[in-house]
Amino acid sequence: MSLFEELKRRNVFRVGIAYIVITWLLLQVADVVLNNIDAPSWVFRVILLVFALGFPIAALFAWAFEMTPEGLKREEEVDRSQSMTHNTGRKLDFAIIGLMAVGLVYFAWDKFLGGAVDDATSPPAMPAIVQQPDVVSGDATGAPAKHPLATEPPSRSIAVLPFADMSPEGDQEYLSDGIAEELLNLLAQIPDLQVAARTSSFSFKGKDVKIADVASELRVAHVLEGSVRKAGNRVRITAQLIKANDGYHLWSETFDRTLDDVFAIQDEISAAVVAVLKVHLLGEAPKSVEVNPEAYALYLQGRYFHERRSQADWESSAKAFERALEIEPNYASAWAGLSVLLGSQAGQGYRDLHAGYILAREAAQTALELDPNLAEAHAALGLIHTNYDWDWEGAEASFTRALELAPGDARILGQMGLLQRYLGNLDVSIEMNRRAVKRDPLALNGQHQLGLALIWNQRLDEATAIYRHILTLNPGFSTANLSMSRILLLQGKPDEALAVANQESEPFWREYGTLVVLYALGRTDEADAQLGEFIEQNRADAAYQIAQIYGFRGDTDRLFEWLELAYVQRDGGMPEILYDPFLIKFSSDPRWVEILRKVGLYEAWLRSQA
Repeated sequence: MSLFEELKRRNVFRVGIAYIVITWLLLQVADVVLNNIDAPSWVFRVILLVFALGFPIAALFAWAFEMTPEGLKREEEVDRSQSMTHNTGRKLDFAIIGLMAVGLVYFAWDKFLGGAVDDATSPPAMPAIVQQPDVVSGDATGAPAKHPLATEPPSRSIAVLPFADMSPEGDQEYLSDGIAEELLNLLAQIPDLQVAARTSSFSFKGKDVKIADVASELRVAHVLEGSVRKAGNRVRITAQLIKANDGYHLWSETFDRTLDDVFAIQDEISAAVVAVLKVHLLGEAPKSVEVNPEAYALYLQGRYFHERRSQADWESSAKAFERALEIEPNYASAWAGLSVLLGSQAGQGYRDLHAGYILAREAAQTALELDPNLAEAHAALGLIHTNYDWDWEGAEASFTRALELAPGDARILGQMGLLQRYLGNLDVSIEMNRRAVKRDPLALNGQHQLGLALIWNQRLDEATAIYRHILTLNPGFSTANLSMSRILLLQGKPDEALAVANQESEPFWREYGTLVVLYALGRTDEADAQLGEFIEQNRADAAYQIAQIYGFRGDTDRLFEWLELAYVQRDGGMPEILYDPFLIKFSSDPRWVEILRKVGLYEAWLRSQA
């Protein structure tokens, strides 16, 4: 008998197959258990080594021994005429089939249902500031308390930190930031992967912090970091994926290519992350959109300068976007970025209001013509409908479509939350803003918008906790003290409100806030003297705030005069009118309905009163 036939007769092949199937099943169980108890990665490697060493032992055992009715015997002790290997082989066949069926069921569940079940059963990791307002109020000494994590981070969660600029001249920050942000955007398109939003991830830029601390703040299990070094047309990108709880490097690689290959590098890095974290892909992995490399670099510059927010930086941003589009006229993302930038300039008075929004609309529409499925283009059009057109149905349709395309985008969630507050849908607004804060926990503007929605809904204690948290993280955050002052006024504490208003960092808002509180304190002469100068300096772009002051002091005629002027000027405060705590008491005045009709909010008002 040949060796092959003898191996077959002694069931060595069957034992080997059964051993492999059982080992695979046990390794899946071990992987799940070890991940949930945060065991060191070496434990799994030891288990894998033990199973690997056990395979030849199992094969030798099958060769050397045979199962008989009297029990286990050495093979040479069994009479061939009485051998039971055939019966044993049939039993092993049934066992292998059963084990493979179990394996197939597990594979199908893990591939198609596992991520959905995890998402459905995991409790929402809402920020502790929202769930436990007392935690952030400080201890007995007045020092702010550090709130604990509400839940453990999901195993498939990641933060992408800004990559370090290692270029010889140190002038490629826009490129290193941009590549990191592009990676973040690619990974955020994968439903099974929870990705910390840009504002939160980039808040650690330039800070000497431990990976574990970053992960704790952002509530993620993994961190992707790296560096970019550019010299001429050559670029070296280093990336490394780190498990946060033990600092172990799960994957790292250095790519030394030309700038033309940057899109392929981004795809390779995102694919490596997906493979290492065993992320479920229900379709093809998202890919970078390849464009002219020079246009891409200019697009990254445009985004970089837009984030810096000064007038000069925004001018640089506009020039970068425009140059990118000269090179690559069909670059949809650059058109969308330019649209948002033009709207920002118009809204801040850095460019003519009407001309600026005309250009912003043209840019957004061009982006949508080039790529109807570009979420940022739909969101850009939604901002125009909200801030300039006061076209509430159009804005809601645009943001809804944007969220269908990018359901986890914290900025779009916040924009929808703001719109719902304007429409008086306060519960929806609070929920949308909470989702935005969950996605981007260190984005203070998102927390600010949540706080305003809570104020409008008269949930003042929750709003107080929000603003205490904001001021703990950034005592100079614009309008945070103003909002705290407003809360104290609504609670009937004008003395405390004045002290807080005087701490407001922005001069305009500090003067506005103190004017309101002076009237509440009965210091009318002092307030009147300051109001005249305030109006003289700000009549061109603060008509709505002047109307609020007159509304707070009960001067109805002047209130509506200034509201009319604010409407003519298309003042950005006008959408706030529906539930403005200072103006809602005038809703019985016939002029109230007229103003709401002009702003397009009358139907929303009727719905809220039904």
